[in-house]
Amino acid sequence: MTDYDGVNLELHRAHSARMYDYFLGGVTNFAADREAAGKAKAVMPWIETTARINRAFMHRSTRALAEAGIDQFLDVGTGIPTSPNLHEVAQQVNPGATVVYADNDPIVLAHAKALLVGTPEGRTAYLQADVTDPATLLDSAELREVLDFSRPIGLSLNALLHFVPDELGTYEIVEHFKSVLVPGSTLTMTHVTSDFAPTEIARLVEIYQAAGTPLQSRSEQEFTRFFSGWDVVAPGVVPTQRWRPGTPEVAAASDVESSVYAAVALKP
Repeated sequence: MTDYDGVNLELHRAHSARMYDYFLGGVTNFAADREAAGKAKAVMPWIETTARINRAFMHRSTRALAEAGIDQFLDVGTGIPTSPNLHEVAQQVNPGATVVYADNDPIVLAHAKALLVGTPEGRTAYLQADVTDPATLLDSAELREVLDFSRPIGLSLNALLHFVPDELGTYEIVEHFKSVLVPGSTLTMTHVTSDFAPTEIARLVEIYQAAGTPLQSRSEQEFTRFFSGWDVVAPGVVPTQRWRPGTPEVAAASDVESSVYAAVALKP
């Protein structure tokens, strides 16, 4: 069924992006998404907190990078727009910041116009592309027209790679992205882990897979491997709420409630 803007949203099936929107309190979700989200909440009652503090990490890390001088960002797997988006945070610090969003999800494409409203001084763009084909994404003429790869770029892979199982070559994908970035570039990531709540996360994986979405938890060691050869900045690899917490609510969350690792690394 084509629902609007010529995009087949498959409203009869639960979708991870709409489930995440639901956990964040958004309205871009439907009955199938809410049913699957309810099953997820039944096995992991704190999952809405998990989503909120993951989103808050994106805000804090983007602001920190913009304040440190990063003025170009590539956000892969951006998901359904939820304000403030990455470009809004970056352009609050530097109105001239440039942000490119990339996603292969037709649901995101249907909402992409919301990602393109930035400052007059800056620039935002949306690219329909798949993280599992990094060569095509990075060689895209549209991408190269917007981002200057001779200067540092902030690459964001937040809450994405747990949907890319090992058999798809997840580490090789990340290394491909890292290889085209110049020194001074950064890699920002968050990733689901079972290190703090193994039983609940195992059941969560089953729920997502039953809904048609692959989900792979990774340990601290497996997550840290993504940053090989780069310098992880302080405070290192930590649960999301421990990465430079900005509010008492975020700081008060437990590692179990997070169940997600976060880190930012710099290319030397």
